[in-house]
Amino acid sequence: MSDDRETDSASESSYQLGRHKKSPSSLTNLSSSSGMTSLSSVSGSAMSVYSGDFGNLEIKGSIQFAIDYVDTLMEFHVFVAQCKDLAAADVKKQRSDPYVKTYLLPDKGKMGKKKTFVMKKTLNPVYNEILRYKIDKQSLKNQKLNLSVWHRDTFKRNSFLGEVELDLETWDWDNKQNKQLKWYPLNRRTAPVALEAENRGEMKLALQYVPEPFSGKKLATTGEVHIWVKECIDLPHLRGSHLNSFVKCTILPDTSRKSRQKTRAVGKTTNPIFNHTMVYDGFRPGDLKEACVELTVWDHHKLTNQFLGGLRIGFGTGKSYGTEVDWMDSTPAEISLWERMVNSPNTWIEDILPLRMLLIAKLTK
Repeated sequence: MSDDRETDSASESSYQLGRHKKSPSSLTNLSSSSGMTSLSSVSGSAMSVYSGDFGNLEIKGSIQFAIDYVDTLMEFHVFVAQCKDLAAADVKKQRSDPYVKTYLLPDKGKMGKKKTFVMKKTLNPVYNEILRYKIDKQSLKNQKLNLSVWHRDTFKRNSFLGEVELDLETWDWDNKQNKQLKWYPLNRRTAPVALEAENRGEMKLALQYVPEPFSGKKLATTGEVHIWVKECIDLPHLRGSHLNSFVKCTILPDTSRKSRQKTRAVGKTTNPIFNHTMVYDGFRPGDLKEACVELTVWDHHKLTNQFLGGLRIGFGTGKSYGTEVDWMDSTPAEISLWERMVNSPNTWIEDILPLRMLLIAKLTK
């Protein structure tokens, strides 16, 4: 059987996808420098629980599944049996191409996500698949199981068909009836609202705009933006092991690799101190109105990186160089820091900002 699984995970290398790469700006040629060696390339995953189209299709139908913890294997099993009476993504032909996706929350990264195969042209798909998680039972009791049903079209776009969420902390694992297959009605989107309310910690940082940096060359006037990542405070501890966090920075709309800089990883603390300065040049005065500093915090592991929270610091206008973009969504506190930096050139402007969930744009070619 061919693997027709949906592929919507957002790795660090693809985290910028969906943003506009072309702009009439010198920012497309940003150069960057840093006082520290960047981390080696790692493949992380983040926030795909938020990706896709919500609210476009009617939520109806139900799903049959069972869960169990196998002590001998130290594995959590989700047996996805079937769905019935799903909404039709293709209204004319009354059919969908559904698959089931599961997450262990609040771990929304690659380690916490599993998927079934896509079943074609049906509103009553039968899967009979076991989705397995290698996790100790005590850690599992701090999780929630989010199980969602999606339609995937021929262009690999995903449409939400409903979800079910189980609180594993209150689950009776000794009740044999809880190990049997049960039907659950599919519900409207609820998980992102609950996750958004989580405390994701804070970042202490300072910004400085240098309009005319010292240079012996006679070039067109472009300035620099300096970003001093000082520390993070009360980061969420989402896994059983110690945090090993680092911060990544990108200046949007530039999505090229040379726009990305990282701090070193700081381990075994929820209050890491980085004291890392990143410098981006090529800023004309007008670019400050169109650009956005994106800072994201990650928990670094050997196999995957867990997204912890982020900031987008800019004017938050929703547009960049006349084009509507989803990443120009700065909060009032983030806007305030950017405005103070722009209005006070050659001066470090410091603040402590709450980290938040960042919605990821879908892949566009």
